[in-house]
Amino acid sequence: MDRTRLAPLVGIVGCLLYAGLLVVPYLLVPASSGTGVGLYYNAGGINPIVGGFFALIAVVVFAAGRERRTDPGFAAGATLVLGLFMTGIALFWASTVPTGVVPGIGIEAPTYFSVHRWVLGGVGVLVSVAGGWWASRLGLL
Repeated sequence: MDRTRLAPLVGIVGCLLYAGLLVVPYLLVPASSGTGVGLYYNAGGINPIVGGFFALIAVVVFAAGRERRTDPGFAAGATLVLGLFMTGIALFWASTVPTGVVPGIGIEAPTYFSVHRWVLGGVGVLVSVAGGWWASRLGLL
């Protein structure tokens, strides 16, 4: 497979993984836990769902550039920036969530929630790297 087409594919997978990671807490936290996921996501400095919107936009941009429906150079640069925003949002949120929030939402998988925030930031890095890799393969970096 041509590496120029592989980089946006990795980016698309990263974006979908990012969005999927945002959905998982809704599946793990019981609905009867009161505020539950809302408390978890709103406890930090910024809600990471904002990064999820960027992830969904980045999927469209990656796909459009990969299929040459938009300029690949523009798409590579845009996805690099979107990935950086996703990473920044996730890491800022992860670093500002108080440690007492996770036990307070009444979950059965506290170990997962202790690393969920940081995994989300790591997946954001994957999207940034895919955008940069694509830009590099196109000769823009």
